[in-house]
Amino acid sequence: MTLDPLLDGTLRGSLALLFAWSASHKWRDLPRFAAVVREYEVLPVGLERPAALVLGAFEVVIAIALLVPAAHGSSSVAAAALLAIYTAGIILNLARGRRDLDCGCFGPAQRQPLSEWLVLRNVLLLLAALVVGLPAGARSLSALDAFAGIAGCTTLAMLWTSANQLVSQWPRMQAVRRSP
Repeated sequence: MTLDPLLDGTLRGSLALLFAWSASHKWRDLPRFAAVVREYEVLPVGLERPAALVLGAFEVVIAIALLVPAAHGSSSVAAAALLAIYTAGIILNLARGRRDLDCGCFGPAQRQPLSEWLVLRNVLLLLAALVVGLPAGARSLSALDAFAGIAGCTTLAMLWTSANQLVSQWPRMQAVRRSP
């Protein structure tokens, strides 16, 4: 099974953009991200800052590798593995009843409490990462394909941002709905 090169490029570009955006938020406030890692309570005390550094660096490497044709297979596996680690941390803390934690996905400016939505979102992203691990077809891309790929990445980014805004505002919207 092969992917159409337009779909492959659009998904790769979108995932690279997502990992780069996520990494930029972590690097802007590394002490806060280290605090988020500590709040998950999955690492021994004292490893939070080194883990925050490694996770932020790994996201940058993945974002770049997703765009390098020679690294398509390994970047796909690395992206899926990191998403699996993040998802496992969320599931573990949801099982502990700790919904009040910030997911840490996009820095302190966009605080998002843990929820089943985040698990679903990460599973969908993990599947997309695995899909781009499939070989791309040999079809030549045209200028129209390039435009469609850029438009696809832009559309996915806008949908992603809109969905995250809605989910982050969901508790507030429910509270307003319940108030007399």
